[in-house]
Amino acid sequence: MKVTVVGAGAVGASCAEYIAIKNFAAEVVLLDIKEGYAEGKAMDLMQTASLNGFDTKITGSTNDYAKTANSDVCVITSGIPRKPGMTREELIGINAGIVKTVSANLIEHSPETIIIVVSNPMDTMTYLVHKTTGLAKNKIIGMGGALDSARFKYRLAEALDAPISDVDGMVIGGHSDKGMVPLTRLATRNSVPVSEFISEDRLTQVMEDTKVGGATLTGLLGTSAWYAPGAAVSGMVQAIACDTKKIFPCSTLLEGEYGLNDLCIGVPVVLGKNGIESIVEINLSDAEKAHLSSSAEGVKATNGLLEL
Repeated sequence: MKVTVVGAGAVGASCAEYIAIKNFAAEVVLLDIKEGYAEGKAMDLMQTASLNGFDTKITGSTNDYAKTANSDVCVITSGIPRKPGMTREELIGINAGIVKTVSANLIEHSPETIIIVVSNPMDTMTYLVHKTTGLAKNKIIGMGGALDSARFKYRLAEALDAPISDVDGMVIGGHSDKGMVPLTRLATRNSVPVSEFISEDRLTQVMEDTKVGGATLTGLLGTSAWYAPGAAVSGMVQAIACDTKKIFPCSTLLEGEYGLNDLCIGVPVVLGKNGIESIVEINLSDAEKAHLSSSAEGVKATNGLLEL
């Protein structure tokens, strides 16, 4: 399998590193517009191969999309990151132009590829790729829900004082501070509802901490996070490469599912060799449906800022 990651910054380099370390891909191509930057990152990562025990070949390229030809999966991380105080939605003007150009160049050289969108505002950028590329809907996937769910499980484990391997939970909805819908009702510790272990107030705090997880890190780091986003992407790429049929919450184009139409938003999907193999419709409570509907309105409002 050949994987291309566009954007060799912190997020893109983390994607490449985690994909390589898992050793399921033959080749990872890092591409960036900054002269020599992707080549340097690729060389640095390749010098860890003997230490980390992987055989994946990592190569770098300065804006030469010919080197991405015949990629099975392409990951778009390029764009400006958030700074403290910024919302993801404020990035739309610059990042929309970048994502539109990048996706067109990728498809020119890899017309059968599957695209994973990481650039913010992620749901709207995923929708933009749908509207401008003509790729089948199952081949365009937004990363957000996989990351948000990982942050949710981190906060749950913290509240439960439990090993994170004991915890399961999912976040659906938009990848934004106000749009996330952590499904606290369905969260479990080793199959037991977490409500058996912690109070409703503490669970509400977990939910609120999850929703501002990205903003919290941006405030601490001075820029967007990169380790967890990179790990989320690598998990998704592995599910596609190895055809695992694993369920991830991902931003996908909805056409009636969950009562929603003509937008990309986070819902559980089955990932396999064809990208999104199916959308999983789970039974939501009235409150969860209301939160998801409100989140969808927010995503649609951001989509309205696009110049298609």
